[in-house]
Amino acid sequence: MRTVDRYPEGAGAEGVLAIHDARTVTPPEIVLQGSMILLGDAQRILERLPTASVRCAVTSPPYWGLRDYGIAGQIGLEATLPQYINRLVTVFREMRRVLRPDGTFWLNIGDGYTSGNRGWRAPDKKNPARAMSVRPDTPEGLKPKDLLGVPWRMAFALQQDGWFLRSDIVWEKPNAMPESVKDRPTRSHEYLFLFSQREDYYYDHLAIQEKSDGDGRPRNRRSVWGVNTEPCREAHFATFPPALVEPCILAGSAKDDYVLDPFFGAGTVGVVCQRRGRQFVGIELHPDYVNIAARRLANLFAKVTTHDYHAA
Repeated sequence: MRTVDRYPEGAGAEGVLAIHDARTVTPPEIVLQGSMILLGDAQRILERLPTASVRCAVTSPPYWGLRDYGIAGQIGLEATLPQYINRLVTVFREMRRVLRPDGTFWLNIGDGYTSGNRGWRAPDKKNPARAMSVRPDTPEGLKPKDLLGVPWRMAFALQQDGWFLRSDIVWEKPNAMPESVKDRPTRSHEYLFLFSQREDYYYDHLAIQEKSDGDGRPRNRRSVWGVNTEPCREAHFATFPPALVEPCILAGSAKDDYVLDPFFGAGTVGVVCQRRGRQFVGIELHPDYVNIAARRLANLFAKVTTHDYHAA
């Protein structure tokens, strides 16, 4: 990697360039220079990234009605579920321009239950972090206690917008959080969807082969992935686990390719890219998470050299 840059005070990571909101960047188009963390709104920054510049996109956007991140412009607290889905479809439509024509898009998105029109959510005694003081109303057409079905609504909306929906992967969580429910099974899975822009695309199936249960010979990867959740001490909640991200990056990119995460969070996609010889572009709205990601990458990799791009 070439240089280490960061924003703001804190740390960066080897080859990581942190820019404060792309709206302040001149000229309008952001030139990719090694791995980058871009602080700002995903839609606005994507509009300034070069066309067909990344090979693969891997992301997990904020889930609807799950958490208030306390920052203006955040995704996830839209008044209605269609507004949430439409907003993400718009972001991913712009991301499609940035993705190479043979590129793939891997999307992890979680589900939830209707609120019963309560504007809050009580803490679960087995999971206190689930408490919220703000919560969207029950979507029109659904009933109290209904499963929202967000992942498939999102997948079908993206399919309708022109993406090829190629696979639904079940992320099975062996260490799933307990729930204090007695009238349904405890949820222990999420979905990971694979999308492409066309019928033929880059997909290295050999890079993610698994051993067969019988003779242990290599076989094509199956569509149920057992991966433990992993906490992030600084973020105070479970983050995108590297073991879930790694197969996506290995199958969807080659060494030195650019991988994009428009909702970078604590930087797991960047961590896997660094380990696997890929470059990355991470976009994150919240300055605190930019700092967390930069410190996390710096702690895992080389000593950093810092440059302030606040006024770039």
